[in-house]
Amino acid sequence: MYKITTDDVNKLEPMTFADLDMQESDIEELLRQNIDMICDEEESMLIVGKQVRNAQLGRSDLTAIDNHGDIVLIEIKRDRKDIENRRESFEFQAIRYAASYATIEDEEDLVNKVYAPYIEKYRHEFKHESTSLTSTELAMRKLNEFLTDNNASGFNKRQKIVLVASDFDEQTISAVAWLNNNGVDISCYKLIPYQLNEEILLQIEKILPINDYNDYYVDLLHRSSSLAKRKRRGTRRTLPRIHDMLEWGVVKEGDILVAKGRDSEGTLLANGNILVDGEEQSLSNWLKDVFEYSSVRTYSFSVHKESGKTLSEIRQEYMERQAIQIE
Repeated sequence: MYKITTDDVNKLEPMTFADLDMQESDIEELLRQNIDMICDEEESMLIVGKQVRNAQLGRSDLTAIDNHGDIVLIEIKRDRKDIENRRESFEFQAIRYAASYATIEDEEDLVNKVYAPYIEKYRHEFKHESTSLTSTELAMRKLNEFLTDNNASGFNKRQKIVLVASDFDEQTISAVAWLNNNGVDISCYKLIPYQLNEEILLQIEKILPINDYNDYYVDLLHRSSSLAKRKRRGTRRTLPRIHDMLEWGVVKEGDILVAKGRDSEGTLLANGNILVDGEEQSLSNWLKDVFEYSSVRTYSFSVHKESGKTLSEIRQEYMERQAIQIE
């Protein structure tokens, strides 16, 4: 699968995952291995669970920890029909699962109930780790490393919910907009599939939260209103990226970047990628390999070797200088 831009999709017709004969489990596994598809570059995430059973025998799809130390519940449905045909609403199912995670008291509790069983199942993916460690020991070490590297200020102070589908019905969007506007941290992402010859392409679109929720409330007296007619779209965080920084001249081709706190380094290329041991990679993929996190805060974890500053610090300083000049 490949991520595509809005410009690319103008040439293609959207499909459903059902059209492609893909099951919910296929999308779940795709996201488990590529959770950065629904993260921005200012967010780190560590997948710690899959199909976790709660006390009421429900199963949550994916469980993660973010860079704030909060538990993130990721619930997946294939398509709009799957959402509409459920007896229980999509968002309410996720809320029930999130409520069960509110009972996780500390890091050890999460490890014992969720993360250690996950590592036991996917131990082959932790090939760089010591084989002498038990799954529980490895889980505790990986979790503590993640929280320390991200300077997490606490643990599980709140729970976040992410809903993923190729499309959403109006009732779900209306409910999520209301929940967001009343302090519940819940997001909706569309993963819209397209087929180009033998390749499956994905357009990723964050539709909630947005700044103004009024457009998404469903007027129950006028059920004919349709989201398809609405032009407002949510966007991901739009901080400048490495291409902008190269254009500004605050970093340049040939600069050496170092993974923060690690001994891996590479050479910045003109296209914004990095050359590491003769292999060209994106910054995010390089850092994911180094830290073995599901998603890494790209600009906070890339250190400009010559200045000793992170790309985030360099970017912030430049933007502040520009703001002063404008004033």
